[in-house]
Amino acid sequence: MSGLRADCASCSGLCCVALPFGRSADFAVDKDAGTPCVNLRDDFRCAIHSRLRERGFPGCTVFDCFGAGQQVTQVTFAGRDWRDDPGVAEPMFAVFAVMRQLHELLWYLTETLSLVAAGPVHEDARRLLHQTRALTGGGAEELLALDVSEHRAHVNAVLLRASDLVRAGAGRRKDRRGANLMGARLKGADLHKTSLRGAYLIGADLRGADLSLADLIGADLRGANLAGADLGTSLFLTQPQVNAATGDAATTLPPALERPRHWF
Repeated sequence: MSGLRADCASCSGLCCVALPFGRSADFAVDKDAGTPCVNLRDDFRCAIHSRLRERGFPGCTVFDCFGAGQQVTQVTFAGRDWRDDPGVAEPMFAVFAVMRQLHELLWYLTETLSLVAAGPVHEDARRLLHQTRALTGGGAEELLALDVSEHRAHVNAVLLRASDLVRAGAGRRKDRRGANLMGARLKGADLHKTSLRGAYLIGADLRGADLSLADLIGADLRGANLAGADLGTSLFLTQPQVNAATGDAATTLPPALERPRHWF
């Protein structure tokens, strides 16, 4: 997943400025969009990065830009930043929102090409991958004029076909798309090849669950307990989803994802 991991040293702290958040269990203070976080240093680093959860900012540890921050800073705006050049602030923040969506799509398409069973859609996935990469290299005006929803729809059609191919034989009982499973007791559940696209799994007990080849694209895993769960071959799982959940040393993750530091 080269280029799809955040490189904060090459970014101008965009996620700490462009995005808004409200005082809650996830954030200790209120912050408007376009306003620098109180913890953002002059060098664009976070002053409490290693203590975010302890200081009341667990929401920051969940977010991941898929490398969009450095792309916007270094490529779209050629190294300029919103502090030294205030005139680029507004378009830079707006482009960041678009770029993050495009980079997330690049993540999914790259994974699709690694799925052997999804071979019949590899040609379409490769075409969309090249197209999406080309879009990320466009100028600010071009990116802001892009209909991201339309492009996402084209990509999603391929991702859905890829999922169906990989999960062939799952049967209707394995379709839990968009299901409300908040707080569900799914300890040890057999969710192999289950479609959980867009499912609400907030606070669900998934300890020891078999999520191999389960489609987790868009699934809300905030506060879900994944201790001992098998997600090693889960489809379209992302770092933000993993960061939002809890797990332990026995939780199996796909090779492309990192075990969060806050897991026990």
